[in-house]
Amino acid sequence: MAPEILSRSQLLTPKHAAERLAISPRKLWSLTASGDVPCVRIGRSVRYDAADLAEFVETLKSAN
Repeated sequence: MAPEILSRSQLLTPKHAAERLAISPRKLWSLTASGDVPCVRIGRSVRYDAADLAEFVETLKSAN
């Protein structure tokens, strides 16, 4: 993977992603399972792209 890709994108653990969204980890799993919040799977690990989380929040803001 090219280093410039990693520098533009930050992958967060589920705990940190839930904290960034100010929701519980359980709610994050629910949103992930429904396909509302995309995730990256690396082996058995699940990570969340910070840009995807920001896009999810923008989607919610524009829906109101």
